[in-house]
Amino acid sequence: MTLDKNATPATGQSTDDPVTSAQPAASAEPGTAPEKPEKEVLGLGALLGRGFGGLPVLVLLVLGLSLATDTFLTGTNLDNLGRQVSIYAIIAIGQLLVILTAGIDLSVGSVVGLSGVIAAKAVFDTAGGGSVLLAVVLALLVGAAVGLLNGVLVAILKMPPFIVTLGTLGMARGLTLLYTDGRTIQPLPRSFTQIAGGEFLGVANLIWLTVLIALLVGFGLRRTIWGRYIYAVGSNPESARLTGVPVNAVLLSVYALSGMLAALGGILLASRLGNGVPTAGTGYELQAIAACVIGGASLFGARGSALGALVGALIVGLLNNGGTLLGIDPFWLQVAIGALILVAVGVDQLQGRRHVRRGA
Repeated sequence: MTLDKNATPATGQSTDDPVTSAQPAASAEPGTAPEKPEKEVLGLGALLGRGFGGLPVLVLLVLGLSLATDTFLTGTNLDNLGRQVSIYAIIAIGQLLVILTAGIDLSVGSVVGLSGVIAAKAVFDTAGGGSVLLAVVLALLVGAAVGLLNGVLVAILKMPPFIVTLGTLGMARGLTLLYTDGRTIQPLPRSFTQIAGGEFLGVANLIWLTVLIALLVGFGLRRTIWGRYIYAVGSNPESARLTGVPVNAVLLSVYALSGMLAALGGILLASRLGNGVPTAGTGYELQAIAACVIGGASLFGARGSALGALVGALIVGLLNNGGTLLGIDPFWLQVAIGALILVAVGVDQLQGRRHVRRGA
């Protein structure tokens, strides 16, 4: 039994996914030394994946905004842009893991709000050096629990991901409002706000953390069996199961990680704002999906990369930032982002048809 036509039987990885593996040396002729396989270099592109589909759009946006306004390349604006994009990017990377398995997680925005108020409430009600660490760990566990619930319903009970996460979206938002009585939790101690507000070597902590997460997830997708299993499940779950891939375990892991990264985004957002807002994260699930799709991920699964999600988040952030600098009506920015999503999905459909024709 083999996997889908775009996947290799051993790994289940899509042929569009650019992970390269060491090829066996060609059989040498008698009397000649076998040719040594070329060593593989583990570079930044290999860690993050080749999410180059959105790079031309990103470059054009940067050039256009640089020429159109004098304030875009200022240190203050770039710092604000980096901090805003970082939270979107972290949530988008978690969303990417689910999308790679041909699923969707609509609950991430509500998890952002729930985890943010839990962390804010924990540091607001307690004192001492360990209160911040306790708040962070507690909020991450809550996010992972919501993600694990999604995973159980999808993997074990075989419920549709869209319906499952739509339900947990409403549950998490309702719990957030009940927990806070709809009130903002403030003020928060400086030790908590420094998580997102601090800097290291002149660069915001948020940016360093985003780069680290992108590298770790990129490494996991490109260089581990777990990453290969994710692509295999997204390509053809039944074929993956028949070849020994633990499909249920993979689905549980990606949904739990999506919830945990969304919770991290909620913690960072509460830290950046300096308060716990019960309505925080509203609409973030759409921003995360948009970032993944614009960055080259396929909603049909098995194609996408950490770099692509990062690039997509940058594009969405640049559109919002550039629109503010140029005084463009934010409603038109929503139209532009929606059009980009349609173009990205259309390109994905065309590529899929070309693969089908080549296979035929």
